[in-house]
Amino acid sequence: MNKKFGIREVVAAGIGTALFVVLTQVQIPLGFIPNTALQPRMAVLSFMAAIFGPLVGALIGFLGHALGDALFYGSIWWSWVIPELVVGCVIGLFAKKYAVREGGFNGKAIVRFNVVQIIANAAAWIVCAPVLDILVYAEPANKVFAQGFFAFLGNIIIIAILGTLLLAAYSGISGKNAALKKED
Repeated sequence: MNKKFGIREVVAAGIGTALFVVLTQVQIPLGFIPNTALQPRMAVLSFMAAIFGPLVGALIGFLGHALGDALFYGSIWWSWVIPELVVGCVIGLFAKKYAVREGGFNGKAIVRFNVVQIIANAAAWIVCAPVLDILVYAEPANKVFAQGFFAFLGNIIIIAILGTLLLAAYSGISGKNAALKKED
């Protein structure tokens, strides 16, 4: 993982944020819990964070959620924006360990990625979001902890399936390209 934040990372953050915003409206509602749904945009967040690292992941989570809320719902629900930042950042912290760019995203790397995303989502949705909902918006604890738990479940499912598939496909392509060498 590159420690600098250059043009590649700026472009990745921009593209990731745009995709995240566009996918804001693509949701499969969990009918029994209000305002909670399966969201494919989480696969985009995890994919970009796993390739480009914690800063890109955090930016996509933060900007993507804030812009999506503003554009589609008319206001920003900050207590759910911050957890997206947390998920992107935590997944991105281990980007080098996933070996996606090198073509090594298989076996242990897939398990590592999914363990990290489960921990990141637990911190974000079981702890951070409900606590912020209570502190910032004075929401009832039983409601927000239920929402947070089901958001956690939905996100880990989407990321485990779509995020893992995207990363495996990209790693397969990226690994082949990394093996190519310029002839003299």
